[in-house]
Amino acid sequence: MPDTPFTSSPPILPPRRVPLAEAMREGWLEIWYQPKIDLRRKCLAGAEALARIHHPQDGLPWRESFLPMLDTAEVARLARHALETALGDWTDFAAAGFNLKLAVNLPARTLGDVPIADIVAERRPQADDWPGLILEVNEGEIVREVALVRTLAPALKAAGVTISLDDFGAGYSSFASLRDLPFDALKIDAVFVKDCAVDPDNAAICQTAIDLAHRFGGVAVAEGVESMADLQALVVMGCDFGQGVMIAPAMPKARLLGLLRERAHAARAEPQSETPAGESRAVA
Repeated sequence: MPDTPFTSSPPILPPRRVPLAEAMREGWLEIWYQPKIDLRRKCLAGAEALARIHHPQDGLPWRESFLPMLDTAEVARLARHALETALGDWTDFAAAGFNLKLAVNLPARTLGDVPIADIVAERRPQADDWPGLILEVNEGEIVREVALVRTLAPALKAAGVTISLDDFGAGYSSFASLRDLPFDALKIDAVFVKDCAVDPDNAAICQTAIDLAHRFGGVAVAEGVESMADLQALVVMGCDFGQGVMIAPAMPKARLLGLLRERAHAARAEPQSETPAGESRAVA
């Protein structure tokens, strides 16, 4: 029964801050995945890798409880770990029959500190159908590193890495910055996706971001999708991909694999399926 003004609940206290070195040493650091769906084809398209610390006593702290504590060396260490884990996990998804394009969210400052192209070239799956890796970098951060990104872009592309501008719209980047950045996707900030079906201002911002992505030869991704109405509005606007708790929350790899297998089994059991051969249905 939900709480009412006549009932009370103990306060939810934030988890204690866990040092990254301790979490990695003790095996508490986990890489979870949040599914991303293709809004046009209505099927699973990929997933974003997200760092989580699963403390044995405190449970699962959100990432904000440890990321602000990290110094430059620790950020680089976490970035390397996330990259290597995602590259290895793709093989597990592929072995189960799901060829997902995985994305790793990295701070812009790691681009110059971590040899991303070298790591991917060394650790990438050798399968012919590997779709590559997406680097999601905050828009507000990456516009300050335009020269660095342009320098690194050829090596990243050669290694199969593309760039997505994360939280687009919150950083107020100029059109000149977009012109100069070698991005393949704009990820619309959740604050504008929320209520885009009924809020004309948010709808206008989402539509503008979608049109910009397409004009620059990229795709548009809506993050933070929380309602079916917003999802349907984004489809009408021409958005390419969606991600959010309404579709599926972030979850451990084993949990995601289990859900994918369940959906695949259910699809095979249907006498007539509308899902094209070789495609996976959305997780939720």
